[in-house]
Amino acid sequence: MSRVSSFPPLAGPAARVLVLGSMPGTASLNANQYYAHPRNAFWSIVDALFAIDRSLAYAERCAALVGHGVAVWDVLRSCHRPGSLDADIDPRSIVVNDFAGFFASHPAVCKLCFNGATAERLFKRHVAPSIADREGLVMIRLPSTSPAHAAMRLDDKIAHWRQALVQP
Repeated sequence: MSRVSSFPPLAGPAARVLVLGSMPGTASLNANQYYAHPRNAFWSIVDALFAIDRSLAYAERCAALVGHGVAVWDVLRSCHRPGSLDADIDPRSIVVNDFAGFFASHPAVCKLCFNGATAERLFKRHVAPSIADREGLVMIRLPSTSPAHAAMRLDDKIAHWRQALVQP
């Protein structure tokens, strides 16, 4: 079983929303980019919400998203996982990211948006108890953008994500 590691956060000093995944999939790890799988809906949703063209270079998309006050990261820093499925994460191997450090560096973050149920479950189990003193932090689970979550139409996903990321 291979050990995989996530990326540093995409975040600017004025970040107000943090989008959390669980752990990048194989396509993302190979490309060294968040949400690189061509069928992952993340960048299509970002395009619909913020008019950030998904055909732009990755660095340009990231800079534009950060400019909208949105940060992107993963709950896990590393874990053992064969393949890309969250269900294959070995729970004994989980190492979480440094959220206390992140929140200290990004004090304006007031909303966490979980990209799917696994990210939410991992955060609430492994991270939330250590940041219980952080008042006013809103947590919202959103429909996963993963191609493995194809049961929901893209337009419906966009509507959920718009309500969480764009509307106050």
